[in-house]
Amino acid sequence: MVSSPDVAPDRVSWTRDLMLLALLFAALFGFRLGSYPLGNPDEGRYAEIPREMLATGDWVTPRLDGVNYFEKPPLVYWVTAASERVFGLNEWAVRAVPALFALAGVLLTYAAGRALYGRAAGVAAGVALGTSLLFFALGRIILLDMAVSVLMSAALFCFVLAMRAPPGGRRRWLMYGVYASMALATLTKGLMGFLVTGAVMFLWLLVFNQWKRLRPLHLPTGALVFLAIAVPWHVLAHLHNPTWAQRYFVYEHWERFMSPVASRPGPVWYFVPIIFFGLFPWTGFVWSGAREALRGGWAARKANVDAWFLVTWAAFIFLFFTKSHSKLVPYILPIFPALAVLAGVGVTAAWRAGAGRLSAGVRTFSFVAGLLAVALVVVVLKPGIIRDPAQAQVLRPFAITMAAVLMLGGVLAPWRAKTRGGRSAVATIAVTMVFFLGVLTYAAPHIQRPGTKELALQVRAEAKPGDRVLHYHEFFHDFTFYARQTVGLVAFKGELELEEDPAARDSGRFIDDAEFHRAWAGPARLWVVARKKDLGPLLAEPAFRYHLLGETRDHYLFSNQP
Repeated sequence: MVSSPDVAPDRVSWTRDLMLLALLFAALFGFRLGSYPLGNPDEGRYAEIPREMLATGDWVTPRLDGVNYFEKPPLVYWVTAASERVFGLNEWAVRAVPALFALAGVLLTYAAGRALYGRAAGVAAGVALGTSLLFFALGRIILLDMAVSVLMSAALFCFVLAMRAPPGGRRRWLMYGVYASMALATLTKGLMGFLVTGAVMFLWLLVFNQWKRLRPLHLPTGALVFLAIAVPWHVLAHLHNPTWAQRYFVYEHWERFMSPVASRPGPVWYFVPIIFFGLFPWTGFVWSGAREALRGGWAARKANVDAWFLVTWAAFIFLFFTKSHSKLVPYILPIFPALAVLAGVGVTAAWRAGAGRLSAGVRTFSFVAGLLAVALVVVVLKPGIIRDPAQAQVLRPFAITMAAVLMLGGVLAPWRAKTRGGRSAVATIAVTMVFFLGVLTYAAPHIQRPGTKELALQVRAEAKPGDRVLHYHEFFHDFTFYARQTVGLVAFKGELELEEDPAARDSGRFIDDAEFHRAWAGPARLWVVARKKDLGPLLAEPAFRYHLLGETRDHYLFSNQP
């Protein structure tokens, strides 16, 4: 059983640890954050919706390309819009939002890990979370998943710490933290914000018979806190939009989870490799930390009941998303803070090991580092794995550099464990990962899908009032953000929820191929953006004449007038 930190007070202040972690991870998450264009479609979408909130002044109804967009609640849109207003419409302002949530997740995990298992485990947990591959990557991409993961984790950490606290002010505020965090998570990604977190709490209380620790629950005032935060927007959205409730509650919550309507299926083991590689380089430490925290197994479950809460948290959310018919890589992120605390326990044990001892965590790191190094080299050197030879050529130096860093770290860590002890090995792993992630930030612009920033800036600079801007057989989410205007679409709908917005549907911006040809022959100037691969049949028409105005590797910008 791991000793409780309540027995011996720490000399080092919480403030000093929090400030040091904040500075280190602000630098790591912020490194080159705004140095490359937004990815298409996800980053473009979650930057454009807040931009349209600022442009229209409507903070209730999210819109994408001027079309009502009811897929998710607005908390991240609001925060991103605020950042765009303060820092401008640029990549840094947009990506600062997930980076700040990721930073909050690191500090939260440190605080919870320290409260549960002591200062060393808390620091190790925060470092493990912040330098894990998937958490770092999603901390630099504007999606909803980082925010909802941190807010769900805040609720669950506050709950388990409240269960340890006697009645009084500290317990009351921790319980209010539970209610407020669940409400904010609900405003971020819907009902899962309180249903999934509530299910984890209930399952732990039930299986481990912890009902006596539940009181005082502060339910009446806590419910008021939850309702005051979560309800107003839902009411306003329903009052402003008659079709919102059907789309939001029935389609987005029920049908997407219970049926393959979202077309995102996956096998039962879908999230297993994501967790294994996503937690790199700390994957092996999770197992050793869980073994240490759960010493004595099921027979000692009462003594280790708080550690079992972390296991319940990770297991339930893993099974929940495994059951879902809609699976994407970021969905599993909410289990990472719980696993990071267990990794912190394992890292602490390895840190204290003397020379000659090689922990399971170090062995796993060395093995996975070698595996990833080989995979990186094969991906960029073997023809055909990356479809675009030019992209493979650009990525080659970055991949080889990252592979070299991994190979060097994978050799040094076990060697230093044998010669200098666990502290040196753990430090080697951390340094290896920082260098690896640093190189990854330079490779990131070449990994993501090609965007349309250059063409959007050209249209923004040259288009005149009265000109029409159209996207042909596709919608480029990043274009509207950089062009700072809505566009029309030709024979395409994509994620635009036209069925929810009669005004947008009847605006004349969304046309078929026949209408496009009529407009092309008309007096108005058309600016058209298209993927090169979609233009074969159109450009092959003998009567079709066009003026090429701009070009990127994958896109054309052309017009019916010079």
